[in-house]
Amino acid sequence: MPAHIESAPVVVWGGGTGGVSAAIQSARSGAATILLTPGAWLGGMVSAAGVCCPDGNELSPWQTGLWGAFLRGMADAEPGGLDQNWVSCFGFRPAQAEDLLQRWVQALPNLSWLAGCRALAVHRSERLIRSIEVEQAGVRQELACSVLIDGSDRGDLLPLLDLPFRFGWEAQEVWNEPSAPSARRMASEPFFRKQPVQSPTWVVMGQLSADEPPPGLPEKPRLSTPFEQACQSFGLAKTLTYGRLPGGLVMLNWPLDGNDWHQDLARAFSAERAAESDLYREMQDHSSSFAAELREASHGWLELGDAFPRNSGSPAPWFAAMPYWREGRRIRGRNTVIEQDLLPQHSGRSIAELPRDDKGQVNSIAVGNYANDHHYPGGDWPLAPKSCRWGGRWSGTPFCVPYGALLSADLDNFLAADKAFSTSHMANGATRLQPLIFNLGQAAGAAAALSVEMGKPPAELPVLALQEHLIRDPMAPAGVVPLWDTAWNHPDWAQRQRAVLQAPELLSQTGLWQGGASGRSVGAAQGPSALDRAQQRLQGSLVPIEDGTYAFDLARPMLGSRRWPVITLEPAVDTWLAKLDCAKNVELMGCFNPWGPWLRVSAVAN
Repeated sequence: MPAHIESAPVVVWGGGTGGVSAAIQSARSGAATILLTPGAWLGGMVSAAGVCCPDGNELSPWQTGLWGAFLRGMADAEPGGLDQNWVSCFGFRPAQAEDLLQRWVQALPNLSWLAGCRALAVHRSERLIRSIEVEQAGVRQELACSVLIDGSDRGDLLPLLDLPFRFGWEAQEVWNEPSAPSARRMASEPFFRKQPVQSPTWVVMGQLSADEPPPGLPEKPRLSTPFEQACQSFGLAKTLTYGRLPGGLVMLNWPLDGNDWHQDLARAFSAERAAESDLYREMQDHSSSFAAELREASHGWLELGDAFPRNSGSPAPWFAAMPYWREGRRIRGRNTVIEQDLLPQHSGRSIAELPRDDKGQVNSIAVGNYANDHHYPGGDWPLAPKSCRWGGRWSGTPFCVPYGALLSADLDNFLAADKAFSTSHMANGATRLQPLIFNLGQAAGAAAALSVEMGKPPAELPVLALQEHLIRDPMAPAGVVPLWDTAWNHPDWAQRQRAVLQAPELLSQTGLWQGGASGRSVGAAQGPSALDRAQQRLQGSLVPIEDGTYAFDLARPMLGSRRWPVITLEPAVDTWLAKLDCAKNVELMGCFNPWGPWLRVSAVAN
């Protein structure tokens, strides 16, 4: 029997990005909340797992909610700016991310955080969970709750709930997803048994000794097995700067014959702790070998980095404290996000169809836009396209997650706040990323607090009340519908969000606002935002290129170059660029990223 029983209206299990987000939002919304984490650090992907170059939701229209607040908090912590690599417009150090999240948690007197916990059992009666039993420092305790949230990367609580859940592949015949394999292939090809989920990675951190590569750096060295092809597609310098972070730290999370781990992944979901320990050791050895190969090939440009302090739980300062899990167990929800829910309604720039309930009400609670990306051994898995040109770069089709995807079909007071929400295996490749998981966790936490306030389980919560709560949140207002042309700081942002919920026809299939002109266009001539402290005022000539990209010929060369590729994350700048049909002399505000390379423009002065 447990040593003692405690209670809180809301209990969140798991230190994943979604778990900490759910706990913070639940407490900020007024509910006494307990957060239980197995590790010593919060944050999952964005800190403990070291995946510090977030993918997706990079454009300012999608920088909302706790994701946007986190992004701006990271910009405050990194005076040199976040534009530090070429896989993302953002890069930050894991310790800075963890510091921000812990400060958010510690600022909430109604949020208790218990680290170093192990989940033992979940107790339920009929459709309601009553309590969760955990062990911490050898002491067993039972925590009674009104709402229980799974905020772990792998869906840790699902095996304890005595409920069916989804794991691994679904055949095309289940939902007719265009990129899913047929049932015949799944039955006949060993690949699908050997590779039940997307491959995880144990991130290892490097440190560049200088910004510039040393003379004589080999362009495409052949590394030893199994990494021999790792540098062949992009070259050694691009391989190393792919995940560059402030201070010259390097996130080694390389999918092309790099440190993704593909062997015997069922051990990650085994009840045997020894099997998991063996898996962890093999993953760490694999990543360590990859780093050693790159160190040797780089002639000393790359060394091991110092990124994870002892209190993180990391086995060494250059190792992440936990693996980066891309996929785990998934609940059977009231709604399930499938591949078709991610795809554009027509070719080119568009949005996915808005999800609706049986009464036709839009029931979205979060927006994502990652393109879709699956990690397996061998070549890329062919996926239905969902990318388009925007602001001189590629971006993904915005899509929405309905509230029912966070709700179990079999329990009324259980919510999923991380990768365990109800999605297909194919859709998981676009829904697993840090920004969307931040805001899914926020929605789960808000739903839990509203449930306590209204005295009804989350399954009975009016979705419109939850949507309004997210839109009007005083600290991190979160978007629930996608508008390509309305940045998070647009004066009419909240009004447009509400209007689309009431009249979805105000949002075109292209994601443009059709409610008439109102307010000013933000981004065309505003001062520096928190993300743009490193920007400069520049003069030169903007040149449109036939392939849909743009270049800026500087009046005076910067960082050794006169011509720079141009990108933007701002709708007003994108609109201005789209009208550019010939070279034009302009003055603009922008930040240089020599590792992209690109000039990221935040405003055009004329």
